[in-house]
This record gives sequence, C-alpha cells and structure tokens, in this order.
Amino acid sequence: MNHFRRMRSEAAERAAERRRREDEAPRLTNLVPKLETLKLEIEEHHAGVRLAESVHVKRVSIPHAPALFDLPCLDSFCKDGGHDMTDSILRALQAGKTEFEGEDSCRGHTGTAECRRVLRFTAHATYKP
Repeated sequence: MNHFRRMRSEAAERAAERRRREDEAPRLTNLVPKLETLKLEIEEHHAGVRLAESVHVKRVSIPHAPALFDLPCLDSFCKDGGHDMTDSILRALQAGKTEFEGEDSCRGHTGTAECRRVLRFTAHATYKP
C-alpha cells in the first residue's frame, strides 16, 4: 500500500474511532442541564508560536452534543496524538462558569520525538435561569 493511501486509511480509522467515542459518550445536556450555549475559541501552538491555520471557533449544539471534548492534533505527521479537554471543560461547566480558559499538550509523537503542540482554548457559556 502506498504511503498516501496508508495515511488516508489511518486518518479514516481515527475519525471512525472519534465518532464511536462521541456516540458512546453521555449527552452534555444530561450532565449540565442548565447549559444553554457554549462557544470554544481554539488555537494550537508549536514552540510557543500560535499556528494561524489552527485558529477557529466551535459552537457546540447543546441539545445533541456529546460530553466529549477530544480534538485531533493538526500536525499531519503526529501519530496517536490529540487534545482531550473533556475533564477540564466539564468541571468548569458543572461549576457554572461563564468564561474559562485551558490548555492541553498533545500526547502524540512525530517520528521519535514528542509532538509538543499545545492547544489553548477560551470558553464562553450561558446557562438557563
């Protein structure tokens, strides 16, 4: 199998695994029933520098959202990496925080070295009275 086809196959497997985990996760509305809106401003950094292509805003669809905040690493050479922010985000939401920040270091590898990418996020939440 050529290199490109193998990389596509691995990416498809990772996406299928992520969808399976999302399907099996509890629903966000069950864990944080008063949550009305959630917006995550996300950016990835490498060696302390923000990567422009990684900056984006994720608006979470509360009625259907899984209580899972696990994003893949954007480095195409990273193997077994990603950013699982589930615990820190759920703790803040369950505490009723309306604005909070966090970061997560990638747990993958590029070749024989650690990935060293860091995802930073700022969250904005609103709650029902």
